[in-house]
Amino acid sequence: MDKFEKGFLVGAATAAHQVEGNNIHSDYWAQEQLPHTSFTESSGIACDHYHRYEEDIRLLADAGLNAYRFSVEWARIEPREGRFEPAEIEHYRRVIACCKAHGVEPVVTLHHFTSPKWLIAKGGWEAEATVDSFARYAGYVARKLGGELNYICTINEANMGLQLAAIAKRFQLMAQQAAQVAGAGKSAEGSVQVGMNFQKMMENMQFAAAENADVFGDPQPKVFVSERTPAGDLLVLRAHAAARQAVKAACPHVKVGLTLSLHDLQPQPGGEAFAAAAWEEEFTHYLPYIQGDDFLGVQNYTRTLYGPEGQMPAPQGAELTQMDYEFYPQALEHVLRRVAEDFHGDLIVTENGIATADDTRRVAFIGQALAGVRRCIADGLPVKGYFHWSLLDNFEWQKGYAMNFGLVTVDRKTMARAPKPSLAVLGGYAGA
Repeated sequence: MDKFEKGFLVGAATAAHQVEGNNIHSDYWAQEQLPHTSFTESSGIACDHYHRYEEDIRLLADAGLNAYRFSVEWARIEPREGRFEPAEIEHYRRVIACCKAHGVEPVVTLHHFTSPKWLIAKGGWEAEATVDSFARYAGYVARKLGGELNYICTINEANMGLQLAAIAKRFQLMAQQAAQVAGAGKSAEGSVQVGMNFQKMMENMQFAAAENADVFGDPQPKVFVSERTPAGDLLVLRAHAAARQAVKAACPHVKVGLTLSLHDLQPQPGGEAFAAAAWEEEFTHYLPYIQGDDFLGVQNYTRTLYGPEGQMPAPQGAELTQMDYEFYPQALEHVLRRVAEDFHGDLIVTENGIATADDTRRVAFIGQALAGVRRCIADGLPVKGYFHWSLLDNFEWQKGYAMNFGLVTVDRKTMARAPKPSLAVLGGYAGA
C-alpha cells in the first residue's frame, strides 16, 4: 500500500465517557442510572481505558499509527462548579506523556458529548452561563496541558443538536420506515451519527421526564446530545469561540478547531432543494463562526439521499452497518471536497469508520476511504490527518456495547485487548 507523506496524521479516536469508565459526575452517567433510561445498559467501567491507557496507546503505536485523538472529561476535571481536581488533570498529563513516549501525536478534545451534572442542573446547553463556564474550563486545561499539545478540538460535533432536532421532527416517518424493514432486523435510526434509541426514548418519555426533573431539576434537561433550539445552536458556537480565545491566550502555538458531523448529501431528481437546505443547516451556517479556526474536524460515516419528498432510506439491497448506515466509504471524499469549497483552513478527518463484526469489511472501508483522502490531497486540498473511529470496541451511548466500531476488540468480562487485522492495515498507511 502507498503510505502518506511524513507528517500526515494517521490515527484512531476515542471519547472519554465511552472508554474510561466510572464517569460518575457526568450527565450521561446520571441518565444511564434512571429507572426508565433510554440506555440499553450502563457504561460501567467501559473499556477501563482510564487504567489501561498505556496498553492501548502501545497497541496503537506498535501497529504503526502516529496519532491518537482522545477527550479529556470535563466532569472529572471540574466535578463541582469552580472546583478543579489536580489529580485528574495529572492523569491526562500522563496520557499525553505516554503518547509522546511512543512517538504518537496527541490530539485532545475538550468536550465530547458529556458534561458535568452541575452544568446541566443550571440550564445546560441552552443557558447563557455555559459560555463562560466552558471557557473557564478550556482555559484551565490549556494552562495545565497546552504546552504539551499541538492540537485541541473544543467541541465534538457542534452541529449534533440541530441534527437531533431535525430527526425528532421526522420521527414518524422514521418509525414507518422501520416498520417496513422490521422483518430484516433493521431500523431507521441510522440518520444520525451517534447511538440513539429513539423508539425507547418515545416509549419512556413520560416516566423519564419525572426522573430527569428529580436529578437535574428539569424534565427535559439540556444535555449536549439533545434537540437544540436555534438560540442553543448559537450558544454552542459562542462557547467554542470563547474556548478558542482562552486556549490561544494560554498557548498561542496550539492549533484550535471544532468538529462537525457531516453526511454526504446526495440529491436525487426532485430532491435538490431538500439536500441544499440540509447542507445549509449541517454546515454552511456555521462558516462565519469557524473561519477563524486553525482547522476543521470533518466527521463522516455515510451518505444521505434526498428525493422529491425529502430524506430517503438507503437504496434497496444496500449493505448496512450495525448502526443502519449505508456502507459507503466514498462519502468521505465527497464531503472533504465540498467542505473545502468554503472553509479555507486545514482539514482533519477526526472520525470515519464502520460498525461491523466483520473486520474484512472494515479493512475494505478503510482502503476505499483513504483512497479518497489521497485523491483530495493530490488535488491540493489541505487534508492533514485521518482518525479512524474508533480505537476500541466501546460504549456506543444509548446502544451500549453491541456496536463494533473498534480496531481492537475488548473482552467485556476480562477487559483483555485483541487487535483486529484492520489495526495493522491502518497503521501501514502512516509515513516514516
